[in-house]
Amino acid sequence: MAALRVLGVIPARLASTRLPRKVLREIAGVPMVCHVYRQARQSDYLTDLIVATDSEEVVDACGAHGIPAVMTSPEHPSGTDRVWEVSRARAAELYVNIQGDEPLITSGHIAKLVEPFLSRPDTQVSTLRIRATLEEARDPNVVKVVIDVRGNALYFSRLAIPYERDRTASPTYWKHLGLYAYRREALESFHRFGPSPLETAERLEQLRFLEHGIAIQVVETTEPTIGVDTEADLQAVEAHLRSRPK
Repeated sequence: MAALRVLGVIPARLASTRLPRKVLREIAGVPMVCHVYRQARQSDYLTDLIVATDSEEVVDACGAHGIPAVMTSPEHPSGTDRVWEVSRARAAELYVNIQGDEPLITSGHIAKLVEPFLSRPDTQVSTLRIRATLEEARDPNVVKVVIDVRGNALYFSRLAIPYERDRTASPTYWKHLGLYAYRREALESFHRFGPSPLETAERLEQLRFLEHGIAIQVVETTEPTIGVDTEADLQAVEAHLRSRPK
């Protein structure tokens, strides 16, 4: 169990482009955001857990399932900005960003996000990576990451990185899982800096940290997730849950 006060925050924006109202889409009769909360709640590393949304409808849906939720600004362009707003009102040493479209998150994912802060006190931000297939590496909808010898991110991209110029190196491709943990100071810096050029180009908020020299520790996991962005993703999650032992 963490020796830190760790607040888990589930950003849950109701408007979404590819799958409208996805955080309220039902999986086995329960809104997706509720599945995310129940999964994350199993972690011993979280001191507390809350949903942060821009919609009273999401607040009401959470309330119907006994889940704490707070309203945040509808102007936030990213989940990290929404976590920052929560950090202004709720004190913690560490904030874990648990995306509202990750219904298969596990306590193992959260443990891997928090552990670098315990073993390396200079850690400011952490996230996760998992081995990518060649098909995933070539898919621009799948975010890839390359790391240095200490496990810190060098870059995130929608392109296949590293580029295999001679077709002989057989590099390992790493898929980025969009879960994060941050120290409060890192969140303050993120918000103060504002959107950065690389972040805007790739549409990847984590690049803002790298452009301003804030290291991101990227921890390997072997537990896959299904981030729900499309109807097919939703169906895949439902199929996965149906296949679990009762």
